Parts: sequence; C-alpha cells; structure tokens
Amino acid sequence: MVNLSARAAAMEPFRVMQILGEAQLLEAGGTDVIHLEVGEPDFATPDAIIAAGQRALATGVTRYTAAHGTAALRAAISDDYRRLHGIEVDPERVIVTAGASAAILLALAAATDAGDGVLLPDPGYACNRQFVTTLGARPVLVPVAPESSFQPTAEQIDAAWTPGVRAVMLASPANPTGTLLPPSELAAIGKIVRDRGGVLIMDEIYGRLVFGREPDTALRLVSEAIIVNSFSKYYAMTGWRLGWMVVPDSWIEPVRRLAQNLFVAPSTVAQAAALAAFEPETEFLLQARVNELEDRRDFLLSALPELGFQVRARPEGAFYIYADSRALDPDSEALCARILRDAGVALTPGTDFSPISGRNHIRIAYTQPRERLEEAVARLRRVLMTK
Repeated sequence: MVNLSARAAAMEPFRVMQILGEAQLLEAGGTDVIHLEVGEPDFATPDAIIAAGQRALATGVTRYTAAHGTAALRAAISDDYRRLHGIEVDPERVIVTAGASAAILLALAAATDAGDGVLLPDPGYACNRQFVTTLGARPVLVPVAPESSFQPTAEQIDAAWTPGVRAVMLASPANPTGTLLPPSELAAIGKIVRDRGGVLIMDEIYGRLVFGREPDTALRLVSEAIIVNSFSKYYAMTGWRLGWMVVPDSWIEPVRRLAQNLFVAPSTVAQAAALAAFEPETEFLLQARVNELEDRRDFLLSALPELGFQVRARPEGAFYIYADSRALDPDSEALCARILRDAGVALTPGTDFSPISGRNHIRIAYTQPRERLEEAVARLRRVLMTK
C-alpha cells in the first residue's frame, strides 16, 4: 500500500458528482433520468462565443498567455464593471483564472496561512470547506437560518470572529439557496472584516443571474473585497474553465506570482472566446435566458409544497431551490437515492452543503426546460404521494 496524505484521506466526496455518476449508470441501462442535481446550465454556450473560440483555433491562438490573462480580456471585464455597475476597476486588478475554483484557491492562498480560520456560512458551496482545509487553514462554519434568507448577519460574523480567524467567504446569490445578501448586511460585514484586519472574499459567480432586480457587486460597498467570478454560469461556459477575480492593488503582484506557480495560465482559447461574451447580441440572448430561469423557479416554487417540500427562504437568483425535506424523510441522502431509483429524477442531498442541517434538506437545480420540470414534478408526485 502506498501511503496517502492525511489531506487526501480526509477529503469528503463531492456528493453531487457521485449522484451524477449513478444517474449516468441508470441512463446507460435505458432509464430516462431528469437531471436536477448538477449546477450546470442546460443552455448551450452562445454561438458568438463558440465562433470566437473557433477563430482563435483557426488562426493559431493557442500559446500560453500571461498567468493573469490577456490584456484584452482583462480590459473587457473592467469595461463591464463600468457599464453594469458604474464603478471603475483598473484592468491591472483583474486576474483571469482557470475557472472560479482556481480563483477561490488563489484568494485563500493569498489570504491565509496554516491554521488560520475562515468563516463560511452553513449551508454553503460544498467545495469551499475542502479548499480551506487543503490549504491548511480551518473552516469555521457559521450556521445561517431561513429567517435571514440563509445568509449570515453582521452580528453573527462579529460573534464568530475569534483571534484565529483571518477571512470570511460569502456568496450572493448563494449556492445552494439562491438567496441574496442584503446590501446593508454586506456593508456592515465589510466594516467588521476591515476593523478586524481580515479579508472578505465574495463569490459573485451567480451575480448576473438575479430575478426582478439589477445585478450588483460587493465592490460598490466594500472596495477592498476580493471578488470571485466566472464565465461558467451566466455565460454557459462551464467546460471552457474560465473565471476571474478582482483584487486590491496590494494583492496584484503576489496573486500573479501565485497564479504563475500554481496554474501557469488560463486557457488561451477560452479567453479569446470570452471576448464575445460582452457583445450586445450575446447579452440580449443571456438576459432572455435569465427570464426563462425565473419562470422555471416560479413553477417549482408553486409545485414543491404539494409534494411535501418546504421552501423556507425564497431564492432570488442562481438556479437553485433549497428545500426542507423532513416531512418526507429525515435522511435527505436516503430520500434522494429513492427518488433517483423510483422516479428517475436526480436531486442533491443537503449533506453536500451542510454538515449541520444537510440531512434535512435537498437542493434542486432547475437547469432543465420547463416541460422536463413538469415531468419531474409528475414523477415525484407518483412516487412521494403513493401510500
């Protein structure tokens, strides 16, 4: 036996990927599975983005770029902050990354040393806990409740911040809940973090996927926040593996050095393709998709209670619903396994997102067309309502 590191041995599974694998095995055996487990848009990458990538390939744009990305893409991202939010972001502060996961790792690597604490809302994105522990820091879970839309309050952050804490990582909209952090709480949390000499890392991966309001950014209220974003969700570029971060001036050179050593460079072709993401015709298409996601959300919010699921905090963005499933089964993992087996509907147990209360919840990703969602509800009704 070759010895494993304690880090590798202790790594928790990413349950949603396990469920995807089980669902694919069922599909290979002829079962029609409705995938509501994976946080991946069902929309195709927009044609303009694909065409830009093809042009890059055809003209030999395939060599390494700078570790922090091309000047053209960083300028385009900077221009987008000016156009969308009315704020100035120097392109030098933009670091293009190999997906948002790389951006989170770079942010944590720059913010923490071994043993430092990182405050994380619970429930929260499953991999964040693993990112923190892999870098030798400590995840410090802050239980958040539906009464605050599963978002932490400034009072909670203040109470949880001990001398060993170095950073707090928040998300708005959040995964798995789709809820937003109110601007007043964000500003108050930013002041607490600043006063404590800490670092605020904001996950804005779903920032453009909001319903009934204009997109926002933490930079408006907390200028020193570390922003993590991605081309995966809103721009439907999951497989292109491209993201970015915005860092303060003092972080530019250190984060570039980290990126050089850890990742070498983001995908050259993906960067060339992403330039088309900001074109007006692409934006028109993407906004239409946001409207479609809102319609899907509204359908499920009306259908889920009659199936026995309770949605205790209304999602206002992303493409997730986090539902209390205790009325159906006290064990969400067992419930999701039964639903997959008997209904051919793949859902994610809340244990992926919360060690504290995850067995009481499931996450539904409404990343399927409306007709498939209607079929999923019909299947769930047959399985869950049968005595």
